[in-house]
Amino acid sequence: MIRMLYCSNLSPRSTVDGWPRNVVACIHPAQPHALNWYHAWRDVNGVHSPARVLLGCDRMDFPRIFLLSPAYCGGKRGQMVMRDAASFPLAQKLREPGGAPLGDVFSFLSGLYFRGKIAYSRAFAAPPAGLPGALVITPTRGLVPPESPIPLSVLREFADQGDVSVTNAGYRGPLEEHARALNEAAGPGTAFVLLGSVASGKYVDVLAGIFGERLLFPVDFVGRGDMSRGGLMLRAAADGPELEYAPVLGAVRTGRRPPKLSPRSWKKSAP
Repeated sequence: MIRMLYCSNLSPRSTVDGWPRNVVACIHPAQPHALNWYHAWRDVNGVHSPARVLLGCDRMDFPRIFLLSPAYCGGKRGQMVMRDAASFPLAQKLREPGGAPLGDVFSFLSGLYFRGKIAYSRAFAAPPAGLPGALVITPTRGLVPPESPIPLSVLREFADQGDVSVTNAGYRGPLEEHARALNEAAGPGTAFVLLGSVASGKYVDVLAGIFGERLLFPVDFVGRGDMSRGGLMLRAAADGPELEYAPVLGAVRTGRRPPKLSPRSWKKSAP
C-alpha cells in the first residue's frame, strides 16, 4: 500500500474528491494539473469519494507490480557459479535440464540487495488478476518472473552480451516489447514500482516512456547505495510498513546519502 506524500508546492486549498490536491498528488508528478492517472484509476475502480480511496488514514490501495533491476552477471560471483568445476547446489541446478530460478541466481550474484527486492516484492505486491506481482529486468530477455528457471547458457548470455544500456538494442528491445505488453495487460489503473537505481537512465529512460506517471520508485532509495537499499527493503518486508513511493517523472532522483540504518538482529527470538 502506498503512503501519501505531501507535496508542499501544490495548493492545499484546492481538492480532488474531497482530498487536498497536494496530498492526492502523491501518485503522479508534482504539478497541479497532473492528475490524469489518479482520475483513470478512480474511474476504472468506481471511486468517487475519499472513503472509497483510503483504507487507513495515510494509505492507498491500488494494483501494483514491482520491477526488479538485474544483478551484475559478469563479476566474481558470476564467474564462480559459471566455472566448469563449480559443484555447490546452485551451480549444479543451473546445469540440470530444468535450470535454476532466476531470483535464486540473481540473489546469489547480488547478495543483500537482490534478496531485499525479492522479499519486499513478495510482501507488498498487489497485481491485477492473472499477472505476476514482480518481474525482473534482465540484460537480454526483457521482463522475466523471478520464479522462472534459467539454464547456465542463459546466465552466460547475460554475462557476455548483457550490457544494460539504453544504447544496447539487445537489452532495450526486449525490455520495451515486454513493458508495452505488460502495460496493455495491466490496464490504466496499475502502478509499476521500480526497485532499482533511478539516478541513471538505464531503466528510467526505457520504462518511463511506456508507463509514464504510473512508474513509481521508493523515495527512501535516493542517496542510498545498494547494500543500504537491500537492508531497507528486508526490514520493511519483515516488520513493515511499506515504503513511500513517488512518480519517477518530475522527481528529484539524486541526493545526499542518508544516515546509516541502525544495527538490527535478524535472529528469531526464543519462545
